[in-house]
Amino acid sequence: MAATWLTVAATIQIHKTSLKKMSTQVEKIQELIAKRDKARLGGGEKAIDKQHAKGKFTARERIAMLLDEGSFEEMDMFVEHRCTNFGMEKKRYLGDGVVTGSGTICGRLVYVFAQDFTVSAGSLSEMLAAKICKVMDMAMKVGAPVIGLNDSGGARLQEGINALAGYAEIFQRNIMASGVVPQISAIMGPCAGGAVYSPALTDFTLMCEGTSYMFLTGPGPVKAVLGEVVTQEQLGGATVHATKSGVTHFTASNEEEAIALIKKLFSYIPQNNLEKTPVQECNDPIDRKEDFLNEIIPENPNMPYDMYQVIAGIVDNGEFLEVQPSYAKNLIIGFARFNGQSVGIVANQPKQLAGVLDSNSSRKGARFVRFCDAFNIPIVTLVDVPGFLPGTAQEYNAVILHGAKLLYAYGEATVPKVTVTLRKSYGGSHIVMSCKQLRGDLNYAWPSAEIAVMGASGAASVLYAKDAKALKEAGKVEEAKAFIKEKEDEYTNLFANPYNAARYGYIDDVIEPRNTRFRVIRALAQLENKKLTNPAKKHGNIPL
Repeated sequence: MAATWLTVAATIQIHKTSLKKMSTQVEKIQELIAKRDKARLGGGEKAIDKQHAKGKFTARERIAMLLDEGSFEEMDMFVEHRCTNFGMEKKRYLGDGVVTGSGTICGRLVYVFAQDFTVSAGSLSEMLAAKICKVMDMAMKVGAPVIGLNDSGGARLQEGINALAGYAEIFQRNIMASGVVPQISAIMGPCAGGAVYSPALTDFTLMCEGTSYMFLTGPGPVKAVLGEVVTQEQLGGATVHATKSGVTHFTASNEEEAIALIKKLFSYIPQNNLEKTPVQECNDPIDRKEDFLNEIIPENPNMPYDMYQVIAGIVDNGEFLEVQPSYAKNLIIGFARFNGQSVGIVANQPKQLAGVLDSNSSRKGARFVRFCDAFNIPIVTLVDVPGFLPGTAQEYNAVILHGAKLLYAYGEATVPKVTVTLRKSYGGSHIVMSCKQLRGDLNYAWPSAEIAVMGASGAASVLYAKDAKALKEAGKVEEAKAFIKEKEDEYTNLFANPYNAARYGYIDDVIEPRNTRFRVIRALAQLENKKLTNPAKKHGNIPL
């Protein structure tokens, strides 16, 4: 009987101990939940209200809009800064001003970081930088893109050199990730000083109109040093960088539009440099003919037409995502699909500066071509280029070097390259625009193509200058004009057509314009398993 009571007593004691342990465990879980709730509040309700009052979302709201619902896996929620200068030990926030982690966009893995302006104005600290570096390292390990949502007041002054070291750690990872995994930066607020270099090192930058800005030196120092009075918007707003500097590739009128744009861009690019481009189901017939293309080239060779109409006529469902649409408009770059396959398009625009190449358009095109090549995206080039823009402004701005960048990019690229010459392709600009000698795989031309050293008028003036001069000196002015006109026609018959180039194999075929879509799709299918490598080297020395 005594043994029985001992057993009962032991059981009761075990039960009490279990209840105590359960109570402790519940308390710990409640503590965890409370900490998570606190972390999710960032800088607190008042700071969040201020963010909303500016027409801006919080870091977590932006991530929720960007990623598939329920897919976000947060990292380092409980990180805190380690600074004790200037009373910072009294200002600690869980997460320390940035939200980091992974998730999916349409089922595809991405890593993301979003600076939280509600915490110390999103200023970059040692630990904030460490959080960003961690997700970038993870992205490199598993081969997934990195998307950064920037909204920061800059370096955290209280941390001094540690903040600068944090920036440098991020930049180093941007450099190492370049060409390995895609990197996209969205500027959702301020991005000033050293902070601007990370977006500049990434593949694509997007800015929000009216709420974001980027500059190395703010309006205050500009006024103090140069006496120049300028607003933040005038110095580094979205419009400035979209039209004048070319720093940003996209602009959006609000944050919802910005997030949607990121998702659309993401749909065209692969996960990393070892994967092929995404392929979507295509319901647009591959043999769709567009009769209007047979008539789009004007009779007058100096009259413009709209290259956007050509692009819309040949790509899947007329859908084209243009990159840098407001910068260097004489060259069009962007993404489209042919039979569901993602491609990069580079095209001269005759409606802007007659489609000539200049410093800005060359640089714009070169960077895009190199991105496509780095991530296995085939390049379709639509050519109508009369030459490079002449003048001292261009020469002083190193148009030689900028043009060489585009030439280098095409010559270096090993992805499938399909070139279609629509009308003019003259001189050095002919070479630069993915010609056969720069390892263009399949080079087609419309019957309207003019492939020559220069236009007929210029060529006749050079070749027969002495003869024309002699006629004029003899008082035969009209005869001189007629003579030059005759030689222009002769030059046109010889060279202002695609058949002379085709005779030497520099053009693979002359195609009917309305069949362009079908021929490009056939070409891409033919080149699907293309294998081409460059000589072994540490890296080339592109003319920067």
